[in-house]
Amino acid sequence: MKRFFLALQFLTILPIKVKPKLEKEDFGKSLLWFPFVGALIGIILSLSVFFLSFLPKGVIAALILIESIIITGGIHLDGFADTCDGLYGFSTKEKSLEIMRESRIGTMAAIGVALLLLLKFSLFASIRQELLWKYLITMAVFARWAQAWSCFSFPYAREEGKAKYFVEYAGKRQLIIGAIFTLAFFILLWGVKGLVLFLSSFFVIWVLANYIYRKISGMTGDTIGAVNEVAEVSALLFGLILSV
Repeated sequence: MKRFFLALQFLTILPIKVKPKLEKEDFGKSLLWFPFVGALIGIILSLSVFFLSFLPKGVIAALILIESIIITGGIHLDGFADTCDGLYGFSTKEKSLEIMRESRIGTMAAIGVALLLLLKFSLFASIRQELLWKYLITMAVFARWAQAWSCFSFPYAREEGKAKYFVEYAGKRQLIIGAIFTLAFFILLWGVKGLVLFLSSFFVIWVLANYIYRKISGMTGDTIGAVNEVAEVSALLFGLILSV
């Protein structure tokens, strides 16, 4: 179970510390558990919807948005911000990677994060409260599997980095098991529409990931975080469209 706890430690702020000695391949193998951790995150967010049901819809949407950031430590949002700065314009690969390493927040990062949060809030607020729990689980599971997919499908763009071993040791078996789990969740929650929702959301991250690859020839921890954020929004948006 150490690989599950490694995924939990990496994806959340829950006080989990993996005590056994870790090998490099443990990072890649832990990708199997990413959608399972996503399900746990989604369930936590869903429970909050029920506990907060006495509040106005807009307040619930705001609190769920805040909670979703807190539970992950904002790590994916930070990656999204750095990716907006690094990939904006026509910079070279080296310049883009250098920009993403900087601690300062640039104009495009600020604009990108503001627009992303605005879109997430509006989606949370637009979804019928009795269905919101389904959306939260769906987006959380899909987004964490999307991270695993991007680690498996593309090389690591840097020589060193925090996400290097996740990318280098990502395995097909872990990806497929995670995909089956994710797709099963979609179908369980949405029926036949779940398959359409999965494929529609996947198309968006496929386009994004290939754009990233063309810009910097691979993935970094920041771009994997960006994939997570876009995957969440895609699952929410297409889910809302299909439910209209």
